[in-house]
Amino acid sequence: MLEERLEQLEQKIGYTFQNKMLLKQALTHSSYANEQKINKTGDYERLEFLGDAVLELVSSDFLYKEYRELPEGQLTKKRSSMVCEPALAFCAREIALEKYILLGKGEEATGGRTRDSIISDVMEATIGAIYLDSGLEEAKKFIHRFVLSDLEHKVLFYDAKTILQELVQRDDKGVLRYELRKEEGPEHAKIFTVEAYVGDVKVGSGKGHSKKSAEQQAAYEALLQRREAGEIHG
Repeated sequence: MLEERLEQLEQKIGYTFQNKMLLKQALTHSSYANEQKINKTGDYERLEFLGDAVLELVSSDFLYKEYRELPEGQLTKKRSSMVCEPALAFCAREIALEKYILLGKGEEATGGRTRDSIISDVMEATIGAIYLDSGLEEAKKFIHRFVLSDLEHKVLFYDAKTILQELVQRDDKGVLRYELRKEEGPEHAKIFTVEAYVGDVKVGSGKGHSKKSAEQQAAYEALLQRREAGEIHG
């Protein structure tokens, strides 16, 4: 059963592992490793450490070549927004990576599969696993395909709050604000619902495991509506 799921994920990402244990390790949360008493495979944390470094190198190389006019400070800021936790989780969800994570029962019960921190860690661990399995070139292909592709669309999400704030200031139609509408779920797995307003007009809503991520989702929804209306492009 697990082997079939691993093969399914390989087909989805377009990469077949020579060492299947690396892929399994990349998907294994510490709660599952502890529960199953896995010593040989271990969890994803060491692979995540490696994948983080590979991702930083590849994204830096990409930005250096793609944005030749930008100074160091702006390149750093752009890279940070592209590889931050919510951004990586966003990329991972586009390939449904969260469905393949091996979680302990307790972590599963408390919403670990939907948590940005875990999903983004597994994305980095997968990059680290590909790097160990085949080297930098294959890891680079994965990053370009699933992190650095369709950047115009993704930037809307990565920098949603900043972009929306700039548009609101440009339009001068009121002050942008975010209002917390609902908190639900147990303390360790709360879901926050936030609405974005320009003046008295609701422009978007979002949910997240933190107020910050809910605000980002609300801003992103507002930007998508603006784009559909032809007010912004990309």
